[in-house]
Amino acid sequence: MQKLFGTHPVIEALKTGKQIDKVLIKQGMEGPVYRELITLIGERHIPYQYVPVEKLNREAHGAHQGVIAYLAQIDYVDLETLVNNALATAPDPVIVILDGVSDIRNLGAVARTLECVGGQGIIVPAKGGAAINAEAVKASAGALLRIDTCKVPNLRLAAYYLRQSGFKLVAATKKSDNLIYNVDFHGPVAIVMGSEGKGISDSLLALCDEKAAIPMVGQTGSLNVSVATAVVLYEAVRQKNV
Repeated sequence: MQKLFGTHPVIEALKTGKQIDKVLIKQGMEGPVYRELITLIGERHIPYQYVPVEKLNREAHGAHQGVIAYLAQIDYVDLETLVNNALATAPDPVIVILDGVSDIRNLGAVARTLECVGGQGIIVPAKGGAAINAEAVKASAGALLRIDTCKVPNLRLAAYYLRQSGFKLVAATKKSDNLIYNVDFHGPVAIVMGSEGKGISDSLLALCDEKAAIPMVGQTGSLNVSVATAVVLYEAVRQKNV
């Protein structure tokens, strides 16, 4: 992943609209330049972390001035652009929302399947999700470079916006007796998937129009999240093509 070192270069990158995934800041930094940096980071909703100088020294190959920024591997789009593009390019668009999915390979595999079925975009949280780095792009077989990807500071607000834009939110969750085969996937749909450990957060789950489970018979009891997403996506595609 490409990095930027130094307070002023990072500030300039933020001002010129460079796509930045996260910023590391030396613990104890203060002063007007530092405050400007924090303000810009906050305006862009970019995750940042205070770290010991030793970590910065390990990450940098030269002078870092207490700040390292990691440039994004892909060009993100904002939520409004993702929704407008989806509605403009497909009569029945499909979007995936990933809540708390932290494994890079799972993220890449979800994007790969979504692109294969003709899906329009993927929404991930700015904090708490898998990093979209070179490994994620590789795991997606390049799909992350071909579909709209959006990072949002708040998934609940994104869910509200999608509903107002005419999308039905379908949550794949074990907390339902309804099966995915009973869900009507026609029309614009956003499929919400949670992490294998915690699932979808209760606050986001409460906003979903439909809650449905994948039938499970064996003793394992759960699927890898990328496999589960593929199962739901192909049921949606099957219905849309009937």
